[in-house]
Amino acid sequence: MERDFVGYGKDYPRVKWPNNARLAVSFCINFEEGAEKSLQDGDRAPETVGEVRKGINSAIRDLAIESIFEYGSRVGFWRIIELLEKHNVEATYFASALALENNQKATREIVEKKHEICGHGYRWKEPFLMTRKEETNSIHKAAISIERVSGVRPLGWYSRYGPTIRTREILKKEGFLYDSDSYADDSPYTIKVKGEPWVIVPYTMDANDFQFYYNRFSTGDQFLQFLNDTFQWLYEEGKSKTRMMSIGLHNRVIGKPGRIGALDRFLNHIKTFPDIWIARRIDIAKWWYQNYHEK
Repeated sequence: MERDFVGYGKDYPRVKWPNNARLAVSFCINFEEGAEKSLQDGDRAPETVGEVRKGINSAIRDLAIESIFEYGSRVGFWRIIELLEKHNVEATYFASALALENNQKATREIVEKKHEICGHGYRWKEPFLMTRKEETNSIHKAAISIERVSGVRPLGWYSRYGPTIRTREILKKEGFLYDSDSYADDSPYTIKVKGEPWVIVPYTMDANDFQFYYNRFSTGDQFLQFLNDTFQWLYEEGKSKTRMMSIGLHNRVIGKPGRIGALDRFLNHIKTFPDIWIARRIDIAKWWYQNYHEK
């Protein structure tokens, strides 16, 4: 897996988005609740990532962290999906399979509202801590589980904290079409996996509500301003370059009542622009396969 510091350089492709849109916009909702580290699921210590920056890092159940994740599944999920329906937006859910198993009402709602389910592990665990066999089994198990509980086979993948050097080969073999395991560009790009084209739809860590957990945003208005600034810059670049904007969201983060208004206001803002394409990531990936051809 070679590193690429050049990318497109100055020569960004002019792939026209549907209806000649200047910018593709992709909303990604991470659905991890119920798949995080848990003593009940055999882990040595509980999850430590939550509203509380550092939870219990020993073999004791952390009931505070558990309840934060439960909030995301019980309340935040519904608040977000109802807002998406209000704005007639189709999104991509980065969903851990066990999270979907644990809340099948939510799973059915995702499918009924025509959102995409993108694989996000069977558990919300780091693949780089796995052996090849463990990672292969995890991806396979996730794909089978997601199809069983949702009726839809996932075609995209996003790992917790990045892929391994073998992830894309495993995904290709399992029948996936793309991954979002990159932060390297503001446009999709194609690499070779086993000599065949493979589309990467890059994700983002900055236009991402997880920054609330790192205290980089303390109010919804700060998050909104960052989203608006990101959108405006990419929209201007879209005059001459093929650009996309990703927005990273989490049920237990943006789904809080003091934060959800920022997402509502951002959606109201971008809807005033007639020449944007709000798309699921699978639609972006398929469009890239069909319309981008390397020189």
